[in-house]
Amino acid sequence: MDNQQLNRLQPPLEAQLHGIDPGWQHVVDGWLDSLTGQTLVSFVDQRLAAGATVFPARPLRALELTPLSNTKVVLLGQDPYHGAGQAEGLAFSVPEGVTPPPSLRNVFKEMQRDLGLKAPRHGHLVAWAQRGVLLLNTTLTVEEGKPASHAKRGWEALTDALIEAAAAEPQPKVFMLWGAHAQAKRPLIEAAGGQHLVLVSNHPSPLAATKPPIPFIGCGHFGQASVFLAERGRPIDWQL
Repeated sequence: MDNQQLNRLQPPLEAQLHGIDPGWQHVVDGWLDSLTGQTLVSFVDQRLAAGATVFPARPLRALELTPLSNTKVVLLGQDPYHGAGQAEGLAFSVPEGVTPPPSLRNVFKEMQRDLGLKAPRHGHLVAWAQRGVLLLNTTLTVEEGKPASHAKRGWEALTDALIEAAAAEPQPKVFMLWGAHAQAKRPLIEAAGGQHLVLVSNHPSPLAATKPPIPFIGCGHFGQASVFLAERGRPIDWQL
């Protein structure tokens, strides 16, 4: 079975929205019970029935791998990868054997520059997720070859609620907001009033990574996050 078959969503969608960490489940259940959630599920199932190829197979995989109680870093992405075999339910991550996309290569470049870590040979970020990095896209499904095809359909109501839940949970966290789309979520974090560190820069895309106003390359976010968390008894390991 190839990556496309493994990562393609099979109907129905709602069957993929359970079995997550209990700390997140009430947020997901509340969304599923809402008109917005029901409308989104219906939309995705209709697209599947019409023959659309939808990625990823497990839209809430980030919530499976990173319990709320263990979340140390929230790293926001935007839209799942829309190429065959790429999206795996974790923002920025691709399966082993898949060439890391340009934005992820820049993430590794900055990590290597900032921390002196050896650049990984793959773009599979499951180890980060298991260590407390919530790799959350704000839209959780996409159709093959159609970027943002499921944006503004109802996923954002869920992912905003998840961001709010993470910010409301009292343990200190680092929120990494790369690019304007992620930065638009800052008010959700600040409204919770937690003792969190919010780090802001341009997106790591080659189109923005080295440009003003806050170049991603040179931002030092990995080091800042490591120091902040270590000082609060929540160390993070970025090595892959």
